[in-house]
Amino acid sequence: MPNPKRKHSKARTHKRRANDFLTIATPAICPNCGERKLPHRVCPECGQYRGREVVEMKTE
Repeated sequence: MPNPKRKHSKARTHKRRANDFLTIATPAICPNCGERKLPHRVCPECGQYRGREVVEMKTE
């Protein structure tokens, strides 16, 4: 089995391991409809972002 020719630097190792400790974004509450949504994104239920209707939603 092949072996590494050189040692990986500490910076390279730390860059690779930086993604191991990422956390999932905490859902925010939409002020218009009260549904959970991802922060800084349009609400998938009502189509509003920061108090404005950005996406026109279909009503059934």
